[in-house]
Amino acid sequence: MARTPRRSGSNGGITKPDPYATAAATRKGKSKTTAANNIFKMNTDIGQHILKNPGVAQAIVDKADLKQSDIVLEVGPGTGNLTTRILEKAKRVIAVEQDPRMAAELTKRFQSTPATAKRLELILGDVIKIPELPYFDVCISNTPYQISSPLTFKLLATSPSPRTCILMFQREFAMRLFAKAGDKLYSRLSVNAQMWATVTHVMKVGRNNFNPPPQVESNVVRITPKKPRPQVSYEEWDGLLRVVFVRKNRVLRSGFLGTSSVMEMLEANYRTFCAQNDVILDDGPLDEAAAEGMEIDEAGADGEEWDGIMDMDDEDDLPDFFKEEADRKAKKLQDNPNRKKKGKVAELVRAKVKKVLETDTDLANKRARLCDEGDFLRLLYAFNQEGIHFS
Repeated sequence: MARTPRRSGSNGGITKPDPYATAAATRKGKSKTTAANNIFKMNTDIGQHILKNPGVAQAIVDKADLKQSDIVLEVGPGTGNLTTRILEKAKRVIAVEQDPRMAAELTKRFQSTPATAKRLELILGDVIKIPELPYFDVCISNTPYQISSPLTFKLLATSPSPRTCILMFQREFAMRLFAKAGDKLYSRLSVNAQMWATVTHVMKVGRNNFNPPPQVESNVVRITPKKPRPQVSYEEWDGLLRVVFVRKNRVLRSGFLGTSSVMEMLEANYRTFCAQNDVILDDGPLDEAAAEGMEIDEAGADGEEWDGIMDMDDEDDLPDFFKEEADRKAKKLQDNPNRKKKGKVAELVRAKVKKVLETDTDLANKRARLCDEGDFLRLLYAFNQEGIHFS
C-alpha cells in the first residue's frame, strides 16, 4: 500500500525526517569515505605520515621566519597542510612530491584560488635524484624518514646555500646531528652538519600528531648554513669522512694502511692528480728486497682482524667504491692475510699516508669517533699537501 506523504499542519510545520532516506544517505556517505581512504591510504614504506595537528604545522612555519620575498622549497608536501601556511607568508613555494596521488590532491586543493596556485610550483619526483634543485631561500620539510640522511647531505652541499632549513626528523636521527666527538651517536653526519651549518633544536613532536602515527617520536631542527661558507671542498671533506667513518672505532692507521680498498682508491686518485699536474711517476715493480721490507699484515698495526668492508656503523654512508669491492676484498683477505706486493706507486702512496698519520698530524693511533672537526681539517690539509685527494 502506498504511503501518503506527511503534510505540515497540526504539527506546526515541522516535517519528521524519513528514516529510510536517512539510512540511505548514511550508507552513501560511508561508502564515499571508504573510497577516499582506499585512494589515499598512506604509503608508510616511503615515509608518508601526514602532519595533522594544525598548531604544530603553524609553529613549524613560524620558526622559519619567512619573508614576503622568500622562495621556499618544501620536500614531501603531502596534502598541503604545511604548504597552505607557507604560501600565506612566502612569495613562492617549490613543492617536491614523489607520490602522484598526493601531487594530484595538492593541485586540487588550490584549484579554487588561482592567484595562490600560480605561486605554487609542483615537481613530481624523488628530490634526491634531482640533479640540481631550483634556487630557494628556505627549506621546510616534514621529511620522509627514509631520505633523512641523503636530504641533509644534499642541502648541506647546495650552493648557493639556503638561508635556513626547518626539518622534521626521527628523534634519534636528529640527535645524531648534535652529537659530539666521543658520543655514541657521533658519525659522519654529525661532523658534516656541524662543519657546514649551525644546528639548533626547535621542538619535539609526538607520534600522535601524524596520520598514520609513526613508530617513533620526532624532532624539528633548524639547520642554518654558515656564511661565509668554509673555504674547503665539500667533495674532498666528505670523501675523507666517508673513509674514516667506515669503521669509526678503528684507529686511523688501521683504517687507512690496514684497508686495501682505501689504499687502492687513494692510489688511483694520486695517479689522476699526477696526470693532471704533469708529474712523472715510476710505475715499475718493487725489487725483492724493498718488497720484503714493505710487507705488513692487512689487519693493521693495532692487530684488529678486519672482517670485510660491509662491517660498519653507518651502512647508508658506505661509498659506492666500497660496495662494489666488498665481497671480493673480504674473500681475498680471508684467503690471504698478507698484503699483496705492490708496485712503486702503491708504496709511494703508502709512504705518504704513513707520513701524514704519524708525522704531520700525529693522529695514527686516534680513533675516528674521538676526532673532532679540527683533527679532520688537519688530516685533509696534510693529505692534500702530499697530492692525495678523496674526490
